Amino acid sequence: MATDVFFWNLRTSMKSPYAKRIRRLLARAGVFRDIQPKDLVAIKMHFGEAGTTSFVSPLLVAPIVDMLTLGGARPFLGDTCTLYVGQRYEGVSHALVAARHGFDPIRLGAPVVLADGIRSGNQREVRIAGRHFETCSIAGDFVDADALVSLNHFKGHMLAGFGGALKNLAMGCATVRGKMQQHCGMGPNLSSRRCTGCGACVARCLYGALELREGKAAIDREKCTGCGACMHACEFGALNVDFKVNTPVFLERMVEYAAAALAPHARTAHITFVSLVSPGCDCEGHSDAPICPDVGVLVSRDPVAIDQAALDLVNQAPPLYPSALPKGLVPGDDKFRALHPDVDGTHALAYAAELGLGRREYRLVKVY
Repeated sequence: MATDVFFWNLRTSMKSPYAKRIRRLLARAGVFRDIQPKDLVAIKMHFGEAGTTSFVSPLLVAPIVDMLTLGGARPFLGDTCTLYVGQRYEGVSHALVAARHGFDPIRLGAPVVLADGIRSGNQREVRIAGRHFETCSIAGDFVDADALVSLNHFKGHMLAGFGGALKNLAMGCATVRGKMQQHCGMGPNLSSRRCTGCGACVARCLYGALELREGKAAIDREKCTGCGACMHACEFGALNVDFKVNTPVFLERMVEYAAAALAPHARTAHITFVSLVSPGCDCEGHSDAPICPDVGVLVSRDPVAIDQAALDLVNQAPPLYPSALPKGLVPGDDKFRALHPDVDGTHALAYAAELGLGRREYRLVKVY
């Protein structure tokens, strides 16, 4: 049985501008119908790394927030600390990046909340029955919310192939520890060559897994929990993530974390903007030229179906040049496989369907 995925092609008019059209799309989809007055609603989105321009604009987010607040709900815009050291690796700098990108609570009617705390210490262990994890470390404020909405920018990703609702939920709702578990199982790599022996990582570690030996840091793997705090403490890049993980294993771990993010909530919804489809993630600190024309907005209760629909729409669209795409592609070619030939992102969709997160079969319901 196919899942309904509601679609609007971004066409507007003087009588029906963006705000009116997006509200019509959401009303037709009915995804907010069971959200009650005074519900605390987490809107999980990506505010964009500094230097990125393709993230979903706050101008596009505001009418979605308005629709929730007019119904009496209390939404907040949420994200979590990053695993890598950058502009968003702790809550204070992350909130400043969001503010600089226009996510102002006065204008939007919803505050920005870093759901795992300023140092990713606000976490809950959520049980999951998967191949790789029994529990997953999810940001506490996402778990505590009454409802969860994923607001996604569909784009490419060098490790996942593409990123939509599943990736936004998995990486975006995970604590730093959870991101570490998805990427490399447990614990960072240590480069003795870069280590200066300053001891900052030893002081930060809460589990006694690090010590100085002969003037260099050393990791006790049996004690390491993979929380990532040592990476944030190191100013010299001596502790880092090994991103060269087996791709199918990474995708399965990612899907299990998406399942854990959804598990606490009976009320969920997914909104995906298939526009400014960049070849890389909004974490990269820049936005390369789009690989296809803007397609539209998708809404569904099913995170698997909405990702499958977004992928199909991007692949059916004509390729755009100049872009990172190799020359010679035609509509119907798999653009993300062309960008990353060794990554089959559909493995995540297949595993998510196997876990019962949704269906890959969908019916596209066009809303005009």
